[in-house]
Amino acid sequence: MTSTDPQADENNEQNQQTVKGVIAREKGAEVEIADIVIPAPGAHDVVVKVQATGVCHTDLAYRDGDIEDAYPFLLGHETAGVVDTVGDSVTHVEPGDLVVLNWRAVCGECRACRKGDTKNCFNTFNASTPMTLTDGTELTAALGIGSFAEKTLVHEKQCTKVNPDEDPAAAGLLGCGIMAGLGAAVNTGEIRQGESVAVFGLGGVGLAAVAGAALAGATTIVAVDVDQRKCDAATERFGATHAVCTKDMDEDAVIEKIQELTGGFGPDVTIDAVGIQPTWHQAFYSRDLAGRMVMVGVPNQTDHVDIPAIDLYSRGGSIKPAWYGDCLPERDFPAYVDLHLNGRFPLGEFVSERIGLDDVEDAFTKMKQGDVLRSVVEF
Repeated sequence: MTSTDPQADENNEQNQQTVKGVIAREKGAEVEIADIVIPAPGAHDVVVKVQATGVCHTDLAYRDGDIEDAYPFLLGHETAGVVDTVGDSVTHVEPGDLVVLNWRAVCGECRACRKGDTKNCFNTFNASTPMTLTDGTELTAALGIGSFAEKTLVHEKQCTKVNPDEDPAAAGLLGCGIMAGLGAAVNTGEIRQGESVAVFGLGGVGLAAVAGAALAGATTIVAVDVDQRKCDAATERFGATHAVCTKDMDEDAVIEKIQELTGGFGPDVTIDAVGIQPTWHQAFYSRDLAGRMVMVGVPNQTDHVDIPAIDLYSRGGSIKPAWYGDCLPERDFPAYVDLHLNGRFPLGEFVSERIGLDDVEDAFTKMKQGDVLRSVVEF
């Protein structure tokens, strides 16, 4: 909306900033660095000076048009930074706070929030004004954040204050993938002490689910992947008690092996951190009768899952999708940062490499090859 107050427009122009950021200009094209205009913050907006941003598969999905086609995108969303400037009505944070950015800024007013189901808020907040290129072209911020940039503009409730002693490269990963996997185990799967768990797919999300299962007190944790390197990481660094490398195994053999490792009956909880039909089937059929299955891997828009209806009925239990690990950022981010600082959760282990802003495209390549858990852009 165009302002009718010339003085206000002049003040806004004086207070806007221009920074470097990474954009995806068109479907499938390599990302590029561009000048990004950060508007003056609105009443409830916050400018955050970005310190670290993880390179997440969701950013690659935006680049490739697998989420929407509202190009150009300002990529980046797994972020920690320091509050720089705030709008006139901001009370949630103040300049100098270390914050982790989130894309579930609970509104408190939608139909989910009114019935106390705030983890499924349908009306999360974003900045009041879009960021742009210098020619005025509006940018679509990835997950409403857009933080592959020196600074970004978000709503104050997208900022969750955490312990300033934390490494921003580690803290920022709670903003998406690590929280998704961790929450899939702890919140969605509701893993209890003494239960058995199998996790299918050992990227950042899957290994976070493994670590979450260990934190929740699972006594048998089976990590499953086609890559032996990831299986080894799961047992050596993230708390898995067993690992199954499925590279040369068919589906029935995978299911039988997992059941063998869990007393012959199958796990109490299975977590599909891939989102394709083979891993979905393995997670569904390997679990114990009345077991709980969690789907946190995001399928593409054309994938289908095909199982006989009688199998769905006769096996009982539950099948739950995990959105953002069913987290509440204000509750969960500070808690897991403190658990990491106290040596009880391996958050720092997810940082594979620290890179510069111009290394994002190379990081996408490494991600697709399975060579990293998280590359983290540091400023």
